[in-house]
Amino acid sequence: MDEALLRSLTPSVLAVLVRRGADFAAAEDAVQDALVEAVRVWPADPPRDAKGWLVTVAWRKFLDATRADTARRRREDHVDQEPAPGPAPSADDTLQLYFLCAHPSLTPSSAVALTLRAVGGLTTRQIAQAYLVPEATMAQRISRAKRIVSGVRLDQPGDVATVLRVLYLVFNEGYSGDVDLAAEAIRLTRQLAAQVDHPEAAGLLALMLLHHARRATRTAPDGSLVPLAEQDRGRWDTAAIAEGVGILQAALARDRLGEFQAQAAIAALHADAPTAEETDWVQIVEWYDELMRLTDSPVVRLNRAVAVGEADGPRAGLAALAALDDSSPGSSVPRHAAVAAYLHERDGDPATAARLYVEAAQKAPNLAERDYLTRQAARLNARRRR
Repeated sequence: MDEALLRSLTPSVLAVLVRRGADFAAAEDAVQDALVEAVRVWPADPPRDAKGWLVTVAWRKFLDATRADTARRRREDHVDQEPAPGPAPSADDTLQLYFLCAHPSLTPSSAVALTLRAVGGLTTRQIAQAYLVPEATMAQRISRAKRIVSGVRLDQPGDVATVLRVLYLVFNEGYSGDVDLAAEAIRLTRQLAAQVDHPEAAGLLALMLLHHARRATRTAPDGSLVPLAEQDRGRWDTAAIAEGVGILQAALARDRLGEFQAQAAIAALHADAPTAEETDWVQIVEWYDELMRLTDSPVVRLNRAVAVGEADGPRAGLAALAALDDSSPGSSVPRHAAVAAYLHERDGDPATAARLYVEAAQKAPNLAERDYLTRQAARLNARRRR
């Protein structure tokens, strides 16, 4: 049984049922029943047209459920509409399914979960493991999301920007359980980029590839974090970097700059540097200036302060950080204390840096980051006691 084939066909089969008039929840149940039937039948009798087989079986499953749950008149209307068995239309409805799963009425977490379930083809158990929540909790979240979008029609233009944001959230979840969400996000974004003429879809795919290329070097064998400057660049995935850079260059050539393209350009400059010392920080600052023009978020300003500190010295970086404090509640920006600690250490103030590393460790979003920041504080305190 080709599990990858089943997963790749699932979203288009689901979209066909929804387009024919099945509500989302019922259609999703019918497709799951068809997949179970495929696992049972295909090993001994593989179909010539896998998608057509799944559409036919799923539609019949939906009709069976409709006959059991609705009045006779409603049942006969559905039966009359049943298409003749045969090859499924070649049109790909997956794009509309993306838009449905990223509907603005859904919360970001629900949109991500529904996208992984309906478009990604992951099981509820796999999604729950990835998010480290009980399967029952994730099942309820997905069920609520399906109820919300059940009445939404697929004949309206969707918002590509919203879909891209959902895929970006999926990618940032990274890896946990037995599902690699970063790899899954790349697969789905690659699929989306092939269907829409949108430079930001290409920009997001490039960004994902460039970040994912460094994944193997981000942690040590004991699970501890390895900063970018200390990573073994010889272990970076050069094929992924080359693909990401090529996709980015094609997107930038269209002169329709967006947030994901700017982020990808920064990632490409890091990937292009043979060593940390050879990083083109001046150009990275310029790209952060472009990114600020597009988003002007506190997180972008924080990352720009780091780049300024590398390009123009730690005091210039601290000045950029002070400007962030003046324009927004600086202490609420993630990793603000960690950036301040790093810049103060480079500026020759280990006492302040150690104090800020401790503060940053207390606010760390995960155990690995907390341990890393705690070690930095301990290192500076030990040096001061000598």
